[in-house]
Amino acid sequence: MNNAPTTSLDNAPAEIKLAVDLICLLEDNGIDPQTVLSAIDIVRHDFEKKLQSPSSK
Repeated sequence: MNNAPTTSLDNAPAEIKLAVDLICLLEDNGIDPQTVLSAIDIVRHDFEKKLQSPSSK
């Protein structure tokens, strides 16, 4: 049996875990917040297109 303490993040949905990982990565690398937001817009548009494409994965 594993007695390691669990955190609320351990039980969080995948999108929350990914968001936390991305925030840590961006903050650790000192990326400018405006650059982050601009990049997120690009990523969002790209993935929205992938959702609309029947052959996307």
